Formats: sequence, C-alpha cells, structure tokens
Amino acid sequence: MADRYLTFTATAPGRFLTRRLGLPQPASLRRWSAEAPGFGGGVLHLTAGKSRLSGLEFPAPSDAPAAVVLDATGVQDVEGLAEVHSALHPVVRSVAESGRVVVLGAPLDPLDHHQAAVQQALEGFTRSLGKEIGRGRTVNLVRLTSAVAAESTLRFLLSPKSAYVSGQVIEVGEAQEVTDAQEVTHVDGELPLTGRTALVTGGARGIGAAVAETLAREGARVVVLDVPGASADAERLAGRLGGRALALDITAADAGVRIARALPDGLDVLVHNAGITRDRRLVNMPAERWSSVLDVNLASVLRTTDALLGTGALRPGGRIVATASIAGLAGNAGQTNYGASKAGVVGLVRSLAPRALAEHGVTVNAVAPGFIETRMTAAVPLFIREAGRRMNSLAQGGLPADVAETTAWLAHPASGAVNGQVVRVCGQSLLGA
Repeated sequence: MADRYLTFTATAPGRFLTRRLGLPQPASLRRWSAEAPGFGGGVLHLTAGKSRLSGLEFPAPSDAPAAVVLDATGVQDVEGLAEVHSALHPVVRSVAESGRVVVLGAPLDPLDHHQAAVQQALEGFTRSLGKEIGRGRTVNLVRLTSAVAAESTLRFLLSPKSAYVSGQVIEVGEAQEVTDAQEVTHVDGELPLTGRTALVTGGARGIGAAVAETLAREGARVVVLDVPGASADAERLAGRLGGRALALDITAADAGVRIARALPDGLDVLVHNAGITRDRRLVNMPAERWSSVLDVNLASVLRTTDALLGTGALRPGGRIVATASIAGLAGNAGQTNYGASKAGVVGLVRSLAPRALAEHGVTVNAVAPGFIETRMTAAVPLFIREAGRRMNSLAQGGLPADVAETTAWLAHPASGAVNGQVVRVCGQSLLGA
C-alpha cells in the first residue's frame, strides 16, 4: 500500500502544512538501483583523538558530501569527546539528503574504565544524532580494530543499500580465516556470491522473496523453501531467478536432514526467514496460538540449524542469517508469543555465533525488521499502521528490499568479521532504542 502521507509531504503545500502543524516530514529515501548503485559527493573523513586505524581511504568529498566518517577509535577520555563535537558540529548540516554519518569506535576495554566510558558514550551520541539529523540521513556506529576486516560493513553503511538502517551499533571482529576454495580474495566484486548456494526459508513471498531476489542478484544460486501450499509461488520465483524451489514444512522434525539430502553439494548461506503471527493478548491466547508461533519462529530455526551444522551441510565460510524483530527487542502488546520467539532468535545468535565460527567456520547474525511495508502490514488498521510508519527517526515504513540488502551484506564472503550481531532494519524505531 502506498504511503500517501510521504507523497503529500513531498509537495509544496504538504511541506508548508506539516511544518505549521509540527508533523513528521519524512524524506524520500534513496535506495540502491542498478542505474544508481552508489552516491555521488564523496566522503568527508574526520578524526577525533589519535586514530588507531590504518588503510582507510574514501573518495574526496564535494561541498555537500554524501557521507561523513568520523574516526573516534582513539578517543580515550572525556576531553576526547570534545573533539567528537568539534569535528561533527560544523559539518552535519552539509551532509546531502539521504546521506550517511558513520562513527568509528573501538571495542570497550575491560581494563580501562575511562576508555570504556567514553567509547560507550559514542553509542548514546550516535543514537541521539540519528534521531535529530533528519532529511533521510542515517547515523551508525561501528566498533572495530581493523579497517580491512570492516571493509564490507563500511561499504554497506556508506551505500544506498543501508537506507533503512540507522542508530545501529555494529561490532566488527578480526577477519575470518577461510581455508576452503571459496576465499574472499577470489570474490567477484559485482557478483560476490557467485558459486555459492543460498537457502531462504519462507522465500515464496514478501520479505523472503525480496531476500531471494537480492541474493540471486549478487550471484547466488538460490533455493526457495516454503510450505507445500506456497509451492506454485516458490516455483515461479525460483524459475525467474534461475534457482530451484523446495516444498517443505520447516517445522517437520526431519526438515534439516531433508534439506541436507536435497543439497548434496552443501550450502553456503542459510536465511531463516519463515515466520508467522497469531496475535492475541495473553489472557485470550489459547495454547495452540502460542505453540504454533514458537514452533515456526524459533523451534524450527533451532532444529534446522543444529541439523545443518551437525551434518556439515553448511560449508566453511558459510553464513547463517536469522530473522528477529523489534517486537523481540522492545516487546509489543498482543504479541507475547511472537515477541518471545523473536527474542529467542536473538539468544540463539549470541550464544551460537562464537562456537559456530570456531568449530565450523560459519558466522551467525540476525536482522531485526521494524515496520516493513508488506501485505501483512497493509491489512493493519489505518491509525495503527500510520503510527508504525511514523514512530522511527526516518518517519516512514521500510521496504522488503531494505531487509534483503542487510541480509546480503551479512551473507557477503567478506563479512566474516561480522558475527553475533543483531542489526535492526527499522529506520531507528523510537521503541526500544
């Protein structure tokens, strides 16, 4: 369903009226397209404190830079935070519409509480700036120790692909060692997933279909998994993408084994997208509504992940991307079952990520969508739908493509240093942030 308010505010009368009434003024976001894959305007690179990084290179900025990158990795005391202010204060207004601000921070030092305090302060600063910067611009914080390991993350955050990702704190570890034939050095820059097989559960429609399309665009051979009742849609999508469909109930006890048998050559990207809602307040929720949501959204993710890791179907250098939700992070009335299931996905990611990387060479991350424009949200009552759209820093709903682009970044062969992260794709929702 079209966002008529967004269209109205783009007109001269709409801008005048909404300003006079103090209403949100969302900017039309610039998203990736084949015709305009990047930003013009260059990147303004600033430093606060003594940088701990090397090898950072960005295209020279114009008068209205598309992005600002502030290297604050060397900030170690409160005085250093003054340099953060003095660096960004004069330039924030000059960032182009739908532009980017990325603050680079360092991991918190458990042995230096002064350093930990000021580096944590960058999180509050970044989130606050994201809520006030406006004009479709985003602000994110990346904690890192190596510019090389963060290359794919910075490329994503400084591109139109991250249009609906703002107010996020992303931790990047050391570069992942990949010892099999699919080494990062052999990655095709235009088609980074070439030679890789990606499975998307619940992939026939909605966000799952967008994820499948984006991964195929990046070069992956995509397997679209959905329930037998959606097999016609799955077959059509898979045929269009040059992939294959797999009709399977993901809640079946042997689903993981059946997937492994269907993919004897192995799997490189596993996207847990299948999910359902059965909303009702707890006092009115029968056991069936509770158990069905937990079974699809959480139990099947746990069983399938265990089976595919245990059988070795997920190859070294592989990626697991699960779908959480801001409902699992902030809660939502009428969704105790859904919120529990999506919070469970977060727990899975945080616990499994270090072990999966150490034992299998596989990273585990999650995307947590906010209000995304789908057929499901189009059926929400008008006033609730409008509140969902406006209650974020970008004052609008996201698109399935926003979740898909974030998933593709996490699935990228060069994203091996991103592990155990839960990245919200919510326009910086004002709930739980």
